[in-house]
Amino acid sequence: MEPVSPTSIAAVPPGSNVPTDGLAGWALTLMDRLGGLGAGLAIALENFFPPLPSEVILPLAGFAAGLGSFTLAAALFWTTLGSLAGALGLYALGRAVGEERIRRIVDRMPLVDVADLDRTMDWFHRHGGKSVFFGRMIPLFRSLVSIPAGVTRMPLWRFAVLTTCGSLIWNAVFVLAGYQLGNNWSRIEPYASGFQRIVIVAVVVVVVVLAIRRIRRRRTPDRAPEE
Repeated sequence: MEPVSPTSIAAVPPGSNVPTDGLAGWALTLMDRLGGLGAGLAIALENFFPPLPSEVILPLAGFAAGLGSFTLAAALFWTTLGSLAGALGLYALGRAVGEERIRRIVDRMPLVDVADLDRTMDWFHRHGGKSVFFGRMIPLFRSLVSIPAGVTRMPLWRFAVLTTCGSLIWNAVFVLAGYQLGNNWSRIEPYASGFQRIVIVAVVVVVVVLAIRRIRRRRTPDRAPEE
């Protein structure tokens, strides 16, 4: 791994597309000062604070690697390690809360039945591996999927392997794109943002449909079977 160059950003010619303020400026400065560790730290925080978009941080990591703050291999290593670290934190949270406590919380929530939770848990027990692996490539869901994995006590080694593999694929796409595009790294953001909006709308639609079905079901009185 190459040593961090503390002047890599300052050495960029004026007029280049280098962010100096906002989230992008903060993330790039963090990477420039801490090297690959800064990229990993930013991605780890993204797991706990989804508004920190990995679709911006990851291309910036590739861009920083192109500036010489660290190598491309280091960018992939540290961002994937950061993804795993953040996911393990949420996994530990879900494991600490536990299924019984979740059941008690759900039982007090309106428009939600414990039976729904049971079906969800059963589904996760059957398809949890796929959810963890592919979930690392879906905006917002990649953070949330770690919690049911902890609640259902998925074996830690399996969760770590699936999370690492899924994160490496997702991270590599954006890091390599940022590395190749260089100063034009920001061209990635509109496509990533559009994809994220589609996913968010789809999730909202599903939630609304389920809520409407739940309301209608509760308004319809149960009919006793005829003897």
